[in-house]
Amino acid sequence: MPSATLTFSAPLNVSCQVGDTVYYVDTNTVGGFSASTNVGGSAENTIVEIGEIREIQNPTSSAPVIIAETTLGYNELNGLSKFIFFSKNNKVNLNSPLGYYATAKFINDNHYRTAELYAVTTDVFESSK
Repeated sequence: MPSATLTFSAPLNVSCQVGDTVYYVDTNTVGGFSASTNVGGSAENTIVEIGEIREIQNPTSSAPVIIAETTLGYNELNGLSKFIFFSKNNKVNLNSPLGYYATAKFINDNHYRTAELYAVTTDVFESSK
């Protein structure tokens, strides 16, 4: 399968890894900033999948390189006005916290006075990988 070589001018995000999917979207200059102006689903600013990352060279250097499998042609990838981003492979990077649990026991240490419990809350979140 053909590959695309993407060279950057800054270190990659630390969570970018082989197996992730890389995408691009065309950008335009708006108010002095590069921005996607995808208003109304215009064809020129839609998200395009480049392909799966097969190799990452020098990810923490000032010129890292990503090599991705792609079916896109040279003309589709050529250009300086593209925003490149990636998504994680959910089959590999998504898991559940099997076996983790918590218990709570509420005790009134003052046996001579009654106590009222107004609320108990918990918070669960997926940790970074």
